[in-house]
Amino acid sequence: MARQVAKPLQTVRFADLRSSVTTLKRLRGAKRPLLITQNGKAAAVILSVKAYEQAEREREILRLLARGEREIAAGSGHDLEAVLKEADRLLADA
Repeated sequence: MARQVAKPLQTVRFADLRSSVTTLKRLRGAKRPLLITQNGKAAAVILSVKAYEQAEREREILRLLARGEREIAAGSGHDLEAVLKEADRLLADA
């Protein structure tokens, strides 16, 4: 079963990685991940540090949302009013 990729990737052949300076320049300018191929097949994906950090932040938000959904389903979530008060307090302290 082939995996679906959400956004089109740029493609780099594994053999082209030998010229790493050119590859790094290309990656820094790219807004999308680079797909590394070996023998014509996908072998790896390289992200810029900025793209990686953004993806990690987004995954953390999704994990927190999923945890909240599980808490709500289990009846152990927090009251919206209390959450908003706490958020206001934290923002005021910042």
